[in-house]
Amino acid sequence: MNTPTTFPDNFLWGGALAANQYEGAYDADGKGLSVQDVMPQGIVGPRTEAPTPDNLKLVGIDFYHRYKEDIALLAEMGFKVFRFSIAWSRIFPNGDETEPNEAGLAFYDRVLDELEKYGIEPLVTISHYETPLHLTKTYNGWADRRMIGFFERYARTLFERYGKRVKYWLTFNEINSVLHEPFMSGGINTPKEELSEQDLYQAIHHELVASASATRIAHEVSPELQVGCMILAIPFYPLTPDPRDVWAAKQAERDNYTFGDVHVRGAYPGYFLRKLRDKGIELDITEADRRTLAEHTVDFVSFSYYMSSCETATQQREASGGNLMGGVVNPTLEVSQWGWAIDPRGLRTILNDYWDRWGKPLFIVENGLGARDELVTGPDGTPTVADDYRIDYMNDHLVQVREAIADGVQVIGYTSWGCIDCVSASTAQMSKRYGFIYVDRNDDGTGTLERYRKQSFGWYRDVIASNGASLKA
Repeated sequence: MNTPTTFPDNFLWGGALAANQYEGAYDADGKGLSVQDVMPQGIVGPRTEAPTPDNLKLVGIDFYHRYKEDIALLAEMGFKVFRFSIAWSRIFPNGDETEPNEAGLAFYDRVLDELEKYGIEPLVTISHYETPLHLTKTYNGWADRRMIGFFERYARTLFERYGKRVKYWLTFNEINSVLHEPFMSGGINTPKEELSEQDLYQAIHHELVASASATRIAHEVSPELQVGCMILAIPFYPLTPDPRDVWAAKQAERDNYTFGDVHVRGAYPGYFLRKLRDKGIELDITEADRRTLAEHTVDFVSFSYYMSSCETATQQREASGGNLMGGVVNPTLEVSQWGWAIDPRGLRTILNDYWDRWGKPLFIVENGLGARDELVTGPDGTPTVADDYRIDYMNDHLVQVREAIADGVQVIGYTSWGCIDCVSASTAQMSKRYGFIYVDRNDDGTGTLERYRKQSFGWYRDVIASNGASLKA
């Protein structure tokens, strides 16, 4: 029996990774190129015309060839769920073919075989910052309405192939990030500084329609399938009590709310429509689009949470360092080595906020601490990492999840980000590590790729085994 301060008996504990950051084998078995293959420095540097040797994502951590070993380690921690993405260009190398690549489909069959072997529930992201490069160069990514049809074909292929093996699906990873990184998030080839707001918001509309259409297809294939949206969640606090700062924070929150409002409520909210009017933007929205959005809303809402931020309309701005979504430094909070505010209570705030707003089950599908880990010799003589800082971070965040559940919020599960060290999406570094498992690979590409359990490995194993009872308040 559950008490008000415990996790539900069926709570899904696990971790998350993305194909472009850990699979490697970027050109194996017929795979095509994706936008990630020409982003050797992540979002902080220029794109290249073709893959270059300095792009660590081309090898990742070689999960493509080591997936059995890696999934065995996840099982050793007691994972109930593993969130991973399918690389679109493994299934449709260019993205606009009519027939899928069987070798790519077969790879994910093998991954699912291993997960089933250990009783680990798969949670699959259909598109995680991996738009096929051909779609980007030929159609300008999601700026082109034809992308909806390509995505529908891709999604249907996945649902029909894996629908009896995968219950939980996410359409687009951190879909709201397209506002800030249109190439990585939306495959839009137009340089960010040249991209008009008209084209950006039209691309967002196309993605939202495609997401709803994928939800429709999933439910046609099997009513048992559960489809969720995925939002990059950042609570924005007013920097001061000045009403102008309160309003600035509300407007910043609304940039993120819009995506959930459409996914859950099936229509654009009034505040967003006003924003478009004020900007002189008139979107191409068909009646079929409106019906698709209205009739095919999501079954649950998932999100990533790493930090909170502040907003102000009255004070001098000190921008938050390393923050994809902008914002202002909160002087009351400590920050990570990459400048991200550490705010466990912000996670409880987001959970309550989203539950109150949408009333849909919530799934925390990314949370964790990126840090520079040092490999040392453990008490038993094997290499490890003494990552008490990560344990403290995750413990404090999970305590707030427990509090939110006690508040009455329905939370399906929690998948920590980067459960095995992988290449950072934002900086394309290996040194920004999140995992419970250390991977011997360096920013210069050297290393053996051997795996070593960090101290947090045993800690998370105990958390899962106790269903959260081992957490320290």
